[in-house]
Amino acid sequence: MELNEYIRILRKRWWIIVVAIVLTAGSAVVFSELQHPQYTSTAEVIVNPARPDFGLTQSAKILLRSYMTVADSYKWAQTVIDELQLPMTPERLRGNTNFAAEDDRMVIKIEVEDYDGDQANDIARTWANLLVQWRDEENAKLRKEDRVEAILRDQPRYGQSWPPSARIMLAAGVVFGLVIAGVIIFFLEWLEAGVIRSPQDIERQLDLTVVGAIPSNR
Repeated sequence: MELNEYIRILRKRWWIIVVAIVLTAGSAVVFSELQHPQYTSTAEVIVNPARPDFGLTQSAKILLRSYMTVADSYKWAQTVIDELQLPMTPERLRGNTNFAAEDDRMVIKIEVEDYDGDQANDIARTWANLLVQWRDEENAKLRKEDRVEAILRDQPRYGQSWPPSARIMLAAGVVFGLVIAGVIIFFLEWLEAGVIRSPQDIERQLDLTVVGAIPSNR
């Protein structure tokens, strides 16, 4: 289609675009406001070999996932629950907690999701401290030069993970509204493709110039 055709469609169907955007953007913002905020707290435990030895460092990298597996257990989840007196089961706590081993930084990341940001911080901190204590106990069985220490990098801090900000939801609603409006307009134009209601429709469809018209009796 030519540019004039797009302009004609926009002039004719502009109200559909406006209504679709208002409805979807408004619904997205209202939905965001009605959601209960959820927070994510992150704790990072640095795994640090006792000496800058290539072999020991490589072994520590390989053991990162093993350390993560030890930490991500029902036993440790129950220990965290008992220590913080949490009203939840180990299954639920593990479902709200994610572990990741980053070999390049020699870090085990613990992410905890909760509707209470301070509680998420407490869980992440407690779980990280359990990992540090476990490594201290294991290191006590090894020679000093063979030890691999675990250190809590920083105190956990939480951030809101759900719902997205109202600005993001508004932008998403606008985009979704444009998509819906485009589909509706395309469908309506397709239905009316063969309908002739005005001289302009004749010129557009038959590529002819209308030089005269019989006036209506009404």
